[in-house]
Amino acid sequence: MTNTRIERDSMGELEVPADALYGAQTQRAINNFTVSGLAMPESFIKALLRAKSAAAKANSQLDQIPAKMADAIETVVDDLLQAPELMSHFPVDVFQTGSGTSSNMNANEVLATLASRVYGDNVSPNDHVNCGQSSNDIIPSSIHISAAIELHQKLLPALAHLAKTTRVKASSVDQFVKTGRTHLMDAMPVRMSQSLNGWATQIEQNIAHLQQLEPSLQTLAQGGTAVGTGINAHPEFAQQYADALNADTGLNFKPADNFFSHISSQDIAVALSGQLKTTAVTIMKIANDLRWMNSGPLAGLGEIELQALQPGSSIMPGKVNPVIPEAAAMVAAQVIGNDAAITVGGQAGNFELNVMLPMIAYNLLQSIELLTNVSELLADKAIASFKVNEDKLQEALARNPILVTALNPVIGYLKAAEIAKQAYKEKRPVIDVAAENTELTVEQLTQLLDPAKLTHGGL
Repeated sequence: MTNTRIERDSMGELEVPADALYGAQTQRAINNFTVSGLAMPESFIKALLRAKSAAAKANSQLDQIPAKMADAIETVVDDLLQAPELMSHFPVDVFQTGSGTSSNMNANEVLATLASRVYGDNVSPNDHVNCGQSSNDIIPSSIHISAAIELHQKLLPALAHLAKTTRVKASSVDQFVKTGRTHLMDAMPVRMSQSLNGWATQIEQNIAHLQQLEPSLQTLAQGGTAVGTGINAHPEFAQQYADALNADTGLNFKPADNFFSHISSQDIAVALSGQLKTTAVTIMKIANDLRWMNSGPLAGLGEIELQALQPGSSIMPGKVNPVIPEAAAMVAAQVIGNDAAITVGGQAGNFELNVMLPMIAYNLLQSIELLTNVSELLADKAIASFKVNEDKLQEALARNPILVTALNPVIGYLKAAEIAKQAYKEKRPVIDVAAENTELTVEQLTQLLDPAKLTHGGL
């Protein structure tokens, strides 16, 4: 290794790049975990840094470290959070030690290096930056902190935007009546607004369920240190830490009622992932409905025309594809897969510590980010901008023998079935066939089988 310096830790000496802010323990992790090339998410690193700043403030208030040293740590955290090259200082692979100790020490070493320059004296990564902490409580806490921030500030607003956009679009297309479908087969008519309002309700239900998880997500393992007993932490550290974090984030973090549960398990992260999976299922349903409704334009349903965003084929000129719903469907598949990994990770709570924390953090935060981004795209570049092909809607409705369902109370199910089958077979409008096979007049049938009127049983 060229342009290096020698760093020392409890295991001895090690060469580290001369300009690296981190030290020996981070370098050992870089050498050991050549697995994926994937670093921990930026949102996680920022949460970890905020956690270190809150810890410094709490330890200063409790006279565990000098006030000026704490100020130095807080200052360099603020600087790092704004630094465009932030992630270059945090290269440790996701697939590392299961406690996330390598990422914790990476943060400790970087902050110690920078804080020492500001403080004018040695700041220790272990004794000062990590004072009152263990990887075993700071990493679970950082999972909760990062997920809580990303959920509150990004995903919930994105889903609210998607729901609102869908409601507005539903109102604008309320006049359009289309053939309903069950089992992908023709069914009774629905207003297009009814379909879209169904989507909006699904989204709003997901928002409500995610909001219900926020209070538990904002409970923290911090203060439990190594195994949950709080060894080496001041008795008031956990509360002072939460107060400092709340002043920084504007959220409502508090110490867990039981540190042992928060260190040994990741049940809350698993629950959040499960709800993210449900949200992904909703996104998949909406995306697939849009794809079906847009299919064609000649040989498919062709009920709507999605905004044309890019050429759809490298060989077929003029082809345009439903790229946003396709991207949304892939996001949904990824989130569902992430949930499977997180579920397995949640089972890795062996005695007093879960040992799949970095993987859980990575997948949880990726799911939140993907759902956030694709919700905004789905709202703005698919739902808000599609056009309705009214001629296609009317053409399908005119040929739909299932409308005869409305005659069941008048002529009975069996007679209605005969009329429907004949209309299918002869490819004739159901009104004409019903007029020939019942005593009802064309005027009566027109009123009874009016597609628009048949949609008013629901909302």
